[in-house]
Amino acid sequence: MARMIGKTSLVLPAAALAAAFMLSAAEPPPMLSQARPGLWEVSGAPGMKAPLRLCIADVAALPRFEHRAQICTSKVIRQSGSTAEVEYSCGAAGFGHSEVIALTPRSLRIATQGISDGLPFNYVVQARRMGDCPKSAFVTGH
Repeated sequence: MARMIGKTSLVLPAAALAAAFMLSAAEPPPMLSQARPGLWEVSGAPGMKAPLRLCIADVAALPRFEHRAQICTSKVIRQSGSTAEVEYSCGAAGFGHSEVIALTPRSLRIATQGISDGLPFNYVVQARRMGDCPKSAFVTGH
């Protein structure tokens, strides 16, 4: 019987990981269609003294920067030209609303606000694509 419980406990984390991958692969706002995965540098977030460099496999994760380590669902609620508004929910971890402006396909301005771990947040970050990443370095961008 203990052997059966062990197998079941391995299946559940694998299923959760598969669900996280599916959620992170959400359709990006059409205005991000020219933005490519790769090494992105993000600056301006509260508490960051230096820009943060991340290998992003899914550019749809960028509007959810505050909750980048969470499993979230999101939807585009408005798009006009190079601007999109995205709402997202991350269960108990919180939710957010972001306005994304594509300055160029390699440069984004993200104004984001919401609730993260029970506390409000409201800030603007700049994200710039710096180049390609090694395949082993990609973050799924939950």
